[in-house]
Amino acid sequence: MEVFGPGYQFLPRDEILNFDELVRTVRVGVELGVSKVRLTGGEPLLRRGVEDLVAMIAAVPGVEDLAMTTNGILLNHHAKSLVAAGLDRVTVSLDALDEETFAKMNGVGAKVDRVLLGIRSAQEYGLPVKVNMVVQRGVNEQEIVPMIRWSHDAGVILRFIEFMDVGETNGWDTREVVTAKEILEIVSEQYPVEEIPAAYPGEVARRWRFLDGAGEFGTIASVSQPFCGDCSRLRVSAEGKAFTCLFASQGADLRGCLRTATSDEDVADFVRGLWKSRKNRYSEERGEVERPKAEMSYLGG
Repeated sequence: MEVFGPGYQFLPRDEILNFDELVRTVRVGVELGVSKVRLTGGEPLLRRGVEDLVAMIAAVPGVEDLAMTTNGILLNHHAKSLVAAGLDRVTVSLDALDEETFAKMNGVGAKVDRVLLGIRSAQEYGLPVKVNMVVQRGVNEQEIVPMIRWSHDAGVILRFIEFMDVGETNGWDTREVVTAKEILEIVSEQYPVEEIPAAYPGEVARRWRFLDGAGEFGTIASVSQPFCGDCSRLRVSAEGKAFTCLFASQGADLRGCLRTATSDEDVADFVRGLWKSRKNRYSEERGEVERPKAEMSYLGG
């Protein structure tokens, strides 16, 4: 309530893409070769009727993989209905098991137990779970070992993410980056591992298998090992801005196109033009250029 108090001005409903517009965006995307769709945020489980949106997207021919990224706080209440609606898998953000450290990282007063309950609930209903852990030196690097032990025993795929300079509010400093190489060395002291091939071209995570057969984990090294050249992700914000890079400062007006285009082909032409003109390589240019960036909570991961 300190942030969203009684006087807070939320966006008017008509400024947010409705479900039909979101589904149209997916349908056009599939026509252009998209096969994977992810609902992220902000927090997607706060969107009223999100299960209906999941069902609508799952019904689009050509959508082969429908995922969601969530903070997990409401997942216990939604897991069963999300599975019934057609969600294929879920990614949960969890940066620590220690309550105090977790609070420092998420900044919204969430409780670890509620997130863990949501993860268990998803597993019980057969929803595959991955967990993303952002590692920030001086804040939660001591949680690497507890987290990898927990994920190993819980059958959850954990992905360690280097602390990135996304947005303008996280006070990013290169000295706070724990590299993927450092993380791998720490994990390898706990469990013997071996690298396994990427699951698909352009996969952002490097994957590692536990030699005891307990599963795998991943590392995402956007800072120390940029992968701009392989990026194939288009992000669409709630109010219909289309971003071709996680580190972009401005998005293109997809909402305007959706509301004026008389045919899906017109929307497809808009997306084609946006994609052809993109020149994003911020992770490779880091330190050479400075530009304002949209917040992670606005674009999603």
